[in-house]
Amino acid sequence: MSDTPVVDFWFDPACPWAWMTSRWIDEVAAHRDLDVRWHVMSLSVLNEGRDLPASYRALMDDSWGPVRVIVAAARDHGDQVVKPLYDAMGTRRHPGGRKDTAAIIAESLAEVGLPAELADVAGTDEVDDLLRASHGEAIALVGDEVGTPVVAIDGVGYFGPVVTPAPTGQAALDLFDGLVLMTRVPGFYELKRTRTSGPIL
Repeated sequence: MSDTPVVDFWFDPACPWAWMTSRWIDEVAAHRDLDVRWHVMSLSVLNEGRDLPASYRALMDDSWGPVRVIVAAARDHGDQVVKPLYDAMGTRRHPGGRKDTAAIIAESLAEVGLPAELADVAGTDEVDDLLRASHGEAIALVGDEVGTPVVAIDGVGYFGPVVTPAPTGQAALDLFDGLVLMTRVPGFYELKRTRTSGPIL
């Protein structure tokens, strides 16, 4: 691991598990020198063509808008807006419990100081090539039998960690150090157990 690890984090703002993991990375970055780079991936893209229950299909249809807006914002205003916009959207959707996606987008753009017109791309395919490219970078690291988040440390990526509640303090640092150790084992692929709790926001 380099003196300043590069952490690439791919998220979909609709995913509560990605939200939990992002709060963990924030906690680690508050105590460690990390170069964290935030990227969009898309559960809507991931699930294209799959036979899904009606309720989950509705969620996937609704989830195109936020990722498109974040991609458009990064295109027009630079990558530095990705994390603040994610934080604004995610705070409303996850701890806030809201599902009014159009209002969440509008309020989040205003909070970050971005033009309201960026919301117009939510219902178009204007930035889908850029969205698919960002999504594809994550999938190239971990394969398509995963979800969000995808976390890579110095170029070695995994789906997850999936964790709740988000660890804080020394526990957060210990989890990060453990993940770093796993990235050093070329043949390590998977650890998993059945979740017995939903996201504790």
